[in-house]
Amino acid sequence: MANAKDEMLSTCLKYFLQHGIRKMSNEKLVALLGISTKTIYKYFKNKEKLLEEVLHLYHDQRYEMLQNLPPGQDTVSLLFDVWRNAIETEPRVSKLFYQDLDYYYPKLAKKVESSIAKKFSDKFIEMIEHGIVEGVFRKDIVPAIVLEGIYALYVSIVREKQYKLLSASTYEILQNTIAVYFRGFCTHKGITILDRHINQYNATQKSTNPKKY
Repeated sequence: MANAKDEMLSTCLKYFLQHGIRKMSNEKLVALLGISTKTIYKYFKNKEKLLEEVLHLYHDQRYEMLQNLPPGQDTVSLLFDVWRNAIETEPRVSKLFYQDLDYYYPKLAKKVESSIAKKFSDKFIEMIEHGIVEGVFRKDIVPAIVLEGIYALYVSIVREKQYKLLSASTYEILQNTIAVYFRGFCTHKGITILDRHINQYNATQKSTNPKKY
């Protein structure tokens, strides 16, 4: 059962993701949580310390999803779905969240990113190496470099402006960036599996969201 501090962090995370960080004044925080200012300072030295713990909670939740991926699925489909899901769910996060974080708390953002980056990259590299053993990823690739390429595309799609200027859906952008990049480091076997997986996903989306296709 979550304690008072955990509930505060969870509520603040939800607010930050929806409305950005700057708008969360101490007065709004008190009203949102239904607690006193004294209670806030009981758990957190200042707003920056609160934000630091909120960011760790955010990344912990994302890492937990990685740890609980469905078993039995081939690696190429699984890895593609992880990044597809990340790109498709990112628009639910307010643009202000990342803007405020980068503008007002750049050192904190870098500090938290540095502390969690290794466990995420280790997990992804493990998946890519498993894909090489499976025969779906090429043997001549360097997993760490491949991962940096995926991440660079991901950041440019969800956080930069260039793709937002195009009259294309998030999924169309995904199909013409991440999906193309994946094919570049897949073997013939991997490409066949990936294309089949994407076609199945597209068919499912067409039947459930016909207006989008």
